[in-house]
Amino acid sequence: MKENIKIQIRDLGFRYKTRPILENVSLDIPDRTITSVTGPSGQGKSSFLTVLNRLWENINGAQVTGRVNIDFGNGFENINRRECDLPGLRRKIGMVFQTPNPLPMSISKNIAFPLKLIGEKNPEIISEKVEQALKQAVLWDEVKDRLGDEASLLSGGQQQRLCIARALVLDPQVLLLDEPTSSLDEDSAGQVEQLLLSLKETRTIILVSHYMDQVKRIADRQLVLSNRQLTSLD
Repeated sequence: MKENIKIQIRDLGFRYKTRPILENVSLDIPDRTITSVTGPSGQGKSSFLTVLNRLWENINGAQVTGRVNIDFGNGFENINRRECDLPGLRRKIGMVFQTPNPLPMSISKNIAFPLKLIGEKNPEIISEKVEQALKQAVLWDEVKDRLGDEASLLSGGQQQRLCIARALVLDPQVLLLDEPTSSLDEDSAGQVEQLLLSLKETRTIILVSHYMDQVKRIADRQLVLSNRQLTSLD
């Protein structure tokens, strides 16, 4: 069966000041799959993720060349073009960081925060979307009776699933995860892995991980970043 391509990367380069991180990278990422990115420390795996939602623009001295074409349903568009709607882009591409970063507010307000940022004011819609996101992140049953509690009271594994739910509340088509289980115990990491396997049924996932056992368990495609190149192991 022919794969549907979600992301086309062509002649991609990324430089931080005078240091090249990526050079002439070209590859395709299929839709509704988990693509892992591994490689030695310090090679730029996290930087690669920031290229896919233009978070690199917040890094002083960073520069990108080449094209990142993503099909959001109306054909491929180059996200690096000047006219690209950046807030809209980041609504379609969610990101979860290595260390859980719940906001200093309640569980429900954490999940609702992105909705408030885009101007959603209807409390019924917000409540519905918060519940849906928590269910997608397999956290609803654990927190439904304490949505008003501070998110910081959750366990580490719950906090990471909370952050995944917060990324999912805007229903992104692409989900970027930067070593999401590195700070979790084995059981919590396993819960996140099972969550990612269920999420790939409806979206494209790109996962940075240094756990090769994890990559073998859940990744459909494996990329290695080394010497400024991304190479497929498939």
